[in-house]
Amino acid sequence: MTDSDDFASATSQFRGELLAHCYRMLGSIEEAEDLVQDTYLRAWRSYDGFAGRSSVRTWLYRIATNACLTAIEQRGRRPLPSGLGDPVSEMEAAPVARTDIPWLQPFPDARAAGEFADPATVVGARAGIRLALIAALQYLSARQRAMVILRDVLEWPAADVADLLGMTTTAVNSGLRRARAELARVLPVEEDLAEPAEADRRALVERFAAAIEGADAAALSVLLRDDVELEMPPLTSWFAGRTDVLRCIDDHFLIEPGGLRLVPISANDQPAFAVYQRGGDGAYHAHALMVLSVSGTEVTRIVSFVTPDLFKLFGLPASDGIGAEAAAPPWQR
Repeated sequence: MTDSDDFASATSQFRGELLAHCYRMLGSIEEAEDLVQDTYLRAWRSYDGFAGRSSVRTWLYRIATNACLTAIEQRGRRPLPSGLGDPVSEMEAAPVARTDIPWLQPFPDARAAGEFADPATVVGARAGIRLALIAALQYLSARQRAMVILRDVLEWPAADVADLLGMTTTAVNSGLRRARAELARVLPVEEDLAEPAEADRRALVERFAAAIEGADAAALSVLLRDDVELEMPPLTSWFAGRTDVLRCIDDHFLIEPGGLRLVPISANDQPAFAVYQRGGDGAYHAHALMVLSVSGTEVTRIVSFVTPDLFKLFGLPASDGIGAEAAAPPWQR
């Protein structure tokens, strides 16, 4: 076995969970990919000197976390529109798209698997990756993010976190208390609510998609919670409350039946859709990635990333295979 084979055998299984870890820290799948690649490059260069004082997994997490800490200090935080100001009550002016803001990005759940990861590892990699939590983590300093993720998501002992960050255990516990208090302040209440059973969630999501595709505002209205929120980065305006959210969706999404095609995907361990819009050529083209939060029988939050470039990060076609003659979605078969 060559050194390359030995290194790959020892480290390949952790790539998916390291990608999820870097995403939690950074809020960007693109930057997370870059830092995981950098982590493996650094690990390869120093593999001969790895003395086995810790597990390979812990060693890789140390390299990846330190790379993320440096990146955060250089690049700052990635917000959602709700992190920039209050919701607007109506479309008083044309919404403003800010492409200069490094927006938070969604995470494709399939990428957490890794090539050789076992099912338990995949489940662990997808823990603590919900969009509202990732947005809330952006309010924390780099070290506070690392503390919360390592302690509360990955469940590392405080002593191990202190060793990685070059701090005392007392300092870690103190910093963690402050970080948790800040998260409690900014994390939406919806995240504390129990989600519906899988069958109920699937039915709700299918009804939501059918209402959007059918341009049926009445059907959509009964699915939205009274205090539902809608965000559409890179648009800076966002909306809160069923009335304003419905008005915005009715104006910008429910143009005509069949105008949009929603393809079910999974992002941030939440139900999500790749939204394709019918163009003048009759074909459907990439439009937005929509991530839903649900509670009980209602949709509580909609984040629609109106950034077609994100489709390739999810392994989705820009238009191929999605045409006017395409087969009906699963709930209409």
